[in-house]
Parts: sequence; structure tokens; C-alpha cells
Amino acid sequence: MRVFVCEFVTSGGLRGAALPETLLPEGTAMRDAILADLAVLPGVRELMVAHDDRLAPPLAASVPVAAGADPWATWSALAARADVIWPVAPETGGLLAAMIRRLGRGGARLIASGLEAVEACASKRETARRLAAAGLPHIPTFAAGAAPQDLLWPRVTKPDDGAGCENTRLWAEGARLPDAPGLIVQPFVAGTPASLSLLVRPDGPRLLSVNRQHLEVAEDGAMSLKGLTVGGLADADGALARLAGKVAAAFPGLAGIVGIDVILAPAGPVVVEVNPRITTAYAGLHAALSVNPAAFLPELIRAGTPPALPHLPPARPVEVLLR
Repeated sequence: MRVFVCEFVTSGGLRGAALPETLLPEGTAMRDAILADLAVLPGVRELMVAHDDRLAPPLAASVPVAAGADPWATWSALAARADVIWPVAPETGGLLAAMIRRLGRGGARLIASGLEAVEACASKRETARRLAAAGLPHIPTFAAGAAPQDLLWPRVTKPDDGAGCENTRLWAEGARLPDAPGLIVQPFVAGTPASLSLLVRPDGPRLLSVNRQHLEVAEDGAMSLKGLTVGGLADADGALARLAGKVAAAFPGLAGIVGIDVILAPAGPVVVEVNPRITTAYAGLHAALSVNPAAFLPELIRAGTPPALPHLPPARPVEVLLR
């Protein structure tokens, strides 16, 4: 089968703008890990990919996207030849949903969550609402300028549809918070920042690894992800696996390998956000599991029925450095 891997940032989605120093390393790590995993699958006979021509091509046959070119036209041409398309994009501005809609028009199989789940997860306010409705631990989330006076300090602001730590800032008590359209405010939750890598298939969700996130806060409060330890945390009592299953149930349509960001607080885990796609943790997932996670995706099996997941030992720690 022919598989087209389209990671928005590295594939030329931002050819008309400066490459973002926050999202580029993460996009590159995810893309390269996907390509490496697909390259060793017996059913994959051709890998297709495009690249921003300011970056090195990931494969010899990669199609460059030059200045002035329309990346969507390049991607659509590649998608028309593909049997399977694996789109990866930040949720910002509805990008992931747009890729799913536009690249899926030709009838190829998509390794992607359903649009309803993608659009719900794209909004942190909607994510918090759904988690609250399901009775799951979450962070109270308000539009900037509409936070209640008794909201706890410190506070965090971030875009409602942002990805990762993009434009995320920590504010000390008494600070004057920005009040911009599309910005949300949350109380800061102390604890260990982590993420859950989850495989969601028709036969149910499966927790693959618990990952420790390495966050850094600059003097001005700007937060950034410096890297993570995939499989760096344990789930000895299965509580995180149970939580992941309940979160997946609250967002019907999640599919494939997705991520759930959590804070491991003293009182228990708190869900921060749900990523309806692979996250940067995928870059270390194969090594952490000693199993190729792409082999269990239904879309990559010719018959459409994936093999049963084997019993997986606990993931071993694997470092993924971004900066």
C-alpha cells in the first residue's frame, strides 16, 4: 500500500511564514518516527511525504514545497495517489480538522480521529465541559476576562485552541492578565506534568505508556516543553489506564494513537487536555515498548482487522529531547 504522511509544519503548511521554534522540533520528531515505523511494515510498499524546502527532505523522494507554492495543492496530489493518509497537525485554527476534511476527499483510509472528536478536543473550554459532564477530574477553564474573582492563583493563560505549550504563560498572584479573543485562563495545578499515550481501536482503548513531561518556565512566565521521558512513569495500580478509558469514552470518535495530558497532583490525576492525534511522545514509543505501535493500527492492515494486541510489558524509559 502507498502511505502519505503529512505533518503540517514540516510538510510546508507554514511555507509563507517563519518556522515556529516551538512546534518545528515536535513536528519533526513525530514525522520522523512515523516514517521509521512505516518503513518496516511489510504491507507498506511506498512512503510519500512533502517537505518545506527550507528543511532537509526526510526521504529522497520527498516533494518540496517552495516559496509561493500552495501546500494544499501539493498534498492533494499526493493524497490522490495514496491508499492510506496519516495527517498530523496542531489543533490551532482548525488545522487538523481541515486536513482530515480535505485530504480525505479521495476515499483513502485516514489514520485520524473523527471530526466530532477532533473539533471537541480543539477547544480547551469544550474539553473541560465534557470532562465535567463525565465527572472526570479537570481544570476549571474560563474565557480570558471572565474568570471568577475567587479563581485560585497562580493562573495560566493559553489559547483555547492552542497546541502544546504554544503561547502558554504562568502568572503570579495580582498580575494583570491579558484579555484577548480566543484566550482562556485556568488555575495552576501543582504536580508532575505527564501525558498518557493511548491506542484507541474498535476493540477498545489501551494505555501504552505514561510519560513524564519536562516543562520549563521562563522568567516572564512563558512555559515550554523541553522534552519528555516516554514510559518514565508507572501505573502500578491501573488508575491511569482506567482514567484514560473514561476520557476516551467522553470523546466518541477518538481513534488511533492519541494523547492525554495530565497533572499528577497530590490528590490524584487531573486531566489538562486531550490530543486527538499522536503527540511528541510517539517519537519514543517504539523504543519504549520494544514493539512497533503502527503495526496495530487498523488502517494499515489490508483486511482492515488489526491483530490482537499482545501483552505488553511496562514501557521502559526513553528520553525524547526537543531543545
